[in-house]
Amino acid sequence: MPRLGRVVVPNYPHHVVQRGHNKQVVFAQEGDFRYYLSTLEDFKALYGVKVYGFCLMTNHVHLILQPGEAISGLGQLMKRLSGRQTRFVNRQEFRTGTLWEGRYRSSPIEPDAYLLACCRYVELNPVRARMSDDPAAYPWSSYRWHAGIGSQFDWLDIDPCFEGLGNSKDERAMRYREFVQSAIPAGEWELIREALQREQLTGTKRFCDEIEAIIGRRIENRKQGRPRKDTRK
Repeated sequence: MPRLGRVVVPNYPHHVVQRGHNKQVVFAQEGDFRYYLSTLEDFKALYGVKVYGFCLMTNHVHLILQPGEAISGLGQLMKRLSGRQTRFVNRQEFRTGTLWEGRYRSSPIEPDAYLLACCRYVELNPVRARMSDDPAAYPWSSYRWHAGIGSQFDWLDIDPCFEGLGNSKDERAMRYREFVQSAIPAGEWELIREALQREQLTGTKRFCDEIEAIIGRRIENRKQGRPRKDTRK
């Protein structure tokens, strides 16, 4: 069955993930992390893409990106990120060949319902992977910036949902820390994970209706089909 075209919606946030080829390590040392983030900082404005959050794991990346009116900017930015990082790592390790899987995955996010939830999902990756007990202890995510602990990533964009957490920087940071530490609603992580894996919409039925009106086709969030029946007797 042919792969469905990627759904990219102008002026909406998207959850993006790209993995290393055959799950290989793509960030082996501090310089690898810094180079990737430097590229992201350098080219986000060039391609008209806002960056609301990120987490760089050893063998994959999670990004919360929002293209502008030109939806091609999202793909162009991801192409620039992957290509530049591949050349950098290949030079460092005296190697050739690909670094990433051929295709990144993305899922448009319903802002009011799931944007902060997706940021939390992304920034808690190191905790879920048991690399850290505290997201603040992991240096390669946007959590510390959101939580008001450091200003290392001041080039990040402030999304409207985060801005709505408070009237000041300190209040927003406090509310965000409370949000990340609060109980995760049942089914939230599963919805986010499945929407990304299937490149569907991260949102409610109302969001499906909204996106249909924008792009002119229906994107239904479908579960994996039933297991094939065993016909052996």
